[in-house]
Amino acid sequence: MTPFTIVVATDSHYTILLAPLIKSIEDSVTKDQKINVYVIDDHIKSSVKVKLEQSIDKNITTLIFKSVDEIIPKGISLPLDKSTYPLTIYLRLFIPSFIPKEVEKVLYLDVDMIVRHDIAKLFSIDLGENILAAVQDPRILTFDNSWGGVKNHKELGIVGETHYFNSGLLLMDAKKWRDLKIAERTVECINDNQKFVNYPDQYGLNVVLANKWVELDSKWNHFACYDIEDPFLIHFIGRKPIYKTYDNVPSYLTIFNQYLGQTAWRNHKPIGESARYLKKIGNILEKIKKIF
Repeated sequence: MTPFTIVVATDSHYTILLAPLIKSIEDSVTKDQKINVYVIDDHIKSSVKVKLEQSIDKNITTLIFKSVDEIIPKGISLPLDKSTYPLTIYLRLFIPSFIPKEVEKVLYLDVDMIVRHDIAKLFSIDLGENILAAVQDPRILTFDNSWGGVKNHKELGIVGETHYFNSGLLLMDAKKWRDLKIAERTVECINDNQKFVNYPDQYGLNVVLANKWVELDSKWNHFACYDIEDPFLIHFIGRKPIYKTYDNVPSYLTIFNQYLGQTAWRNHKPIGESARYLKKIGNILEKIKKIF
C-alpha cells in the first residue's frame, strides 16, 4: 500500500500541537496504511524532536525533517508582511519542490488540527484539471467579504462572488503546482499587493488559484469555534488548546487532550497568556531581522 504524503510546518513552540495531530491521523487510517510526514523544521530543538519521535507509532508513521533553510528555492525571498503570523506560513508554497517527484498528491495541514475521519477519503479525490482541493473559509466565504476578502478583486479582474478557501488544509497536485510555478506566482502576487494583504499566504493563493480548486465538504476543515456533529477535521483557529485562554468549543478541547495524552507531552500544563504574547512578539522580531 502506497504511503500517504503529508506535510506540516512548525517550530519548537508548536510541536506540542503536531504530536496529537499525528496521533489522530494514525487513529483514522485503516490497517496497513502508512504515512510519510514531512516536517518543515523551523529550527526545532533536538530535545523536542526526540519527544515527537517518542510520540508516533513507527509502524504507521515515518517522520522526515526538512530544514527551513533548505526548502526555499534559490532566488526567492519570503514576503515581509506586517502580520504576527510566523514566516512558516509561507513554507507550504514550496512543498511540491522538495517532496519526491513520484508523489502525485500531497496533503498540507496546519499543525493546530485534529483529524476525525480516514484521510484516505481526501487522497481519493479526483482533482481533474484543478490544482488543489480545499475548504471554503466559513468566515470569509467570498472575495468581496468586507473585512477578510480580497479588497482589490475588481482591479485584479476577479468577480466578488468567487469562493475563497482557507489555506490550513491543501490537497495539492504536486506536478501541476511545479509546472505552473504556483509558489513563485503567489510570492509575486503578495509582494505586488502588500497594502491589500491581510491573511498573507491565503491572499496570494486565493488570487493565483481563483476558480482552480475543488471545494471539499466543509467538515474537512471545521473551525473549532462552531459546534457541529461529527466534524471530519477540527481546526483550532484563534486560541489554541494548549493555552489557558482557549475559548473554542469545550468538547473539542476534550478530544485534543485525549490525543495529547497519548504523546510525550501528556503531562503538559496549559500555557499562560503572557507566554502566548511573547511568541507573537518573537514572530514580529523575526520579520524585522529579515529586513535589517
